[in-house]
Amino acid sequence: MSRPRTNAEAGGDELDRRLVLATQGGLPLVPRPYAALANQLGCTEAEVRERLAAMLASGAIRRIGAVPNHYAIGYTANGMSVWDIDDALVDEIGEHVGALGFITHCYRRPRQLPDWPYNLFAMVHAGSREAALARVDEVAALIHSRFPHACRAHDVLFSTAILKKTGLRLL
Repeated sequence: MSRPRTNAEAGGDELDRRLVLATQGGLPLVPRPYAALANQLGCTEAEVRERLAAMLASGAIRRIGAVPNHYAIGYTANGMSVWDIDDALVDEIGEHVGALGFITHCYRRPRQLPDWPYNLFAMVHAGSREAALARVDEVAALIHSRFPHACRAHDVLFSTAILKKTGLRLL
C-alpha cells in the first residue's frame, strides 16, 4: 500500500494556492510586483520567485505574462476557425497550426455528428474580417501544403459580442 502524498507532492502547498489566488487577476502594477506579493502573503520576495518558478517547471501554471485586451489594441475581428481534419492527423496538424504566431488558442475537440464535423479549433484575431480571413487562408495553405488530403472542410465563426472575458479563477 502506498503512503498518502503530501500537499506539496499533490500539486503544491498552501503558499502556492495563496500565490495563485493573489495573482490570478494579474500582477500588482507597481515597480516591484513580486515584493508587493511577498508583503501581501507574508513571505519573502525570493520565496515568491521560487514558488512561481517551481509551478512553471511542474506545469501547475503555464506562463507569466501580459494579457492584452485585444479589442483595446485594435484586434476587433475575432474568428474561431474550425477544421474537419482526418482524426489520424489532427494532433500533428494541431501542433503545426498552434505554432503559428497569430494563432492564440488551438484545441482538438470531439465532433458532434452529423451536425458538427469539426475537430480542430484555432482562434485568430485581426483588425478586420478581411485580415482575419487572410490568416485563416494562411492556415489552410499550411494544412494543404503539408497534409494535402487531411482537411475536408473549414469555416470561421466570428465573435459578435463579449459576454464574459476571464481566465480560470480558483475560489
